Parts: sequence; structure tokens; C-alpha cells
Amino acid sequence: MARRNVAGVNRTDRLYALVEDLRAISPRCRSARELAKRFEVSARTIERDITALQESGVPIYAEPGRKGGYAIDKKMSLPPLNFTPAEAVAIAVALSRAGDQPFGRQARSALRKVVAAMPGPEGELARELARRVQMVAEPPEPGAEIQPLGAEGISRAIEEALLRRRVLRLDYADAKGALTSRDVEPGVYLGGRGGFWYLVAWCRLRDDVRVFRLDRIAAASVTAERCPDRPLEGFAPDVPEMIVHGTMLD
Repeated sequence: MARRNVAGVNRTDRLYALVEDLRAISPRCRSARELAKRFEVSARTIERDITALQESGVPIYAEPGRKGGYAIDKKMSLPPLNFTPAEAVAIAVALSRAGDQPFGRQARSALRKVVAAMPGPEGELARELARRVQMVAEPPEPGAEIQPLGAEGISRAIEEALLRRRVLRLDYADAKGALTSRDVEPGVYLGGRGGFWYLVAWCRLRDDVRVFRLDRIAAASVTAERCPDRPLEGFAPDVPEMIVHGTMLD
């Protein structure tokens, strides 16, 4: 999941993002250098932005000292919310096409506030899970319907395996109906063209990355074995004619 890409945004969006960033960590502070790196601008640009925000009435103040920086009045911050990482990602998936709808910018703003207010470890877990849920970038084809997610409990087992980083045991039917049982290491949950959903995973039977269409998974169970660490880039979805983007929480 990662952090929303703020490089190249206009100044208005950057000022708004600065306030949200400081609000998220209040009452802690960030230095101009940290903010400059985060927003991919110069420290001098950050200082000018902070001055502009202060002049407009935003309660940002400077903390002196070696570990000092800029902080925002804690009255502007939100208390921790009891959203789970999976719930936050569910909201992100639901809002994945909000940019094409009325109030899309406000929807993304609301999501950022939800994630920013989550306790640190929970927020980071939500961001990691969100990186593993990807969607087709193109709009759905006219008349296309969302297809079933497979047999009962299939989607739930995949969600749990992704969240807990556990090996998944599948019974899978190929395009010809041949059924095989295999252990897989889940990598990416992919929303595909035509309304289908896929699991992109390392298949131990084939010793390679494979793409499994959910409606062809006959059974799925989460094992107690933790998945070895594999770079997320290694699970690049190999689905023809699909352009995907990650689910953004920031």
C-alpha cells in the first residue's frame, strides 16, 4: 500500500496534503527536510508552504531543537479509530473508482483521514495489504457484470491468507475442468476484466507464479505455514490485455 504519490501535484493539493500529514502524526512533528523528501520538493518550498498555511490560519507551529520540526495543534487531529486493516482496504476498494464520480476528491480525502487516524502498526498493515489488492485500470466494458468470487468461503480464505501472510491450499480447475490440488503463496488479489477476480500466487506445484481465476477455485483453506518473503514485484500479474493499478490508501 503505499503512500500516495505526491510528486508533481499542484500547490493547492500539496498544501492540503501537508496539513493531513501533520494532522496524522500530531502531536509529533516533522522537519522541513523530512517533509521535503516526502513530497519530493525542496526544503525551501516546504518552508514557504508552511508560512502560507500559517498565514491562512492553520495552527502549525515550529518545535525547536535537534529533533524539532513542524507540528499541528493536536485539536486538529483525530482520535484513533477502530477500523481493522481489512476494513480500511475494503473502503479503498469500494472507492477505487471514486475519481470518476461526483465528490471523488472528497472520497479520497475521507479515506486518507480514516487511515491517518488508525494506530501506527494497524495503518502500516493496512497499507501493505492494500499494495496486494490491484484493479484493472480501464473502465469496465459496457454491460459487464461482477462475476462470482467462487465457492462459499473462497474469497474469505484468500483475504485471510493475504492479511496473515499464510500459505493457501487450493483445489483448482483449469479451463478444461481438470482439478488439481496445490499449495500456493498468495501475492496479489486482482480485479480483472469482465468482472472476474484473480489470485496471483507462487504455485509450489509449478514452482512459478500462476494466476488463478476465483470462480475456478473449488476449495481453499488457510494453512498454519507462513509465506516466505518474496518481493511484491515478483507477482506482476501476467493476465493478457490487463493494465492494473494498486489500491491507494494515501
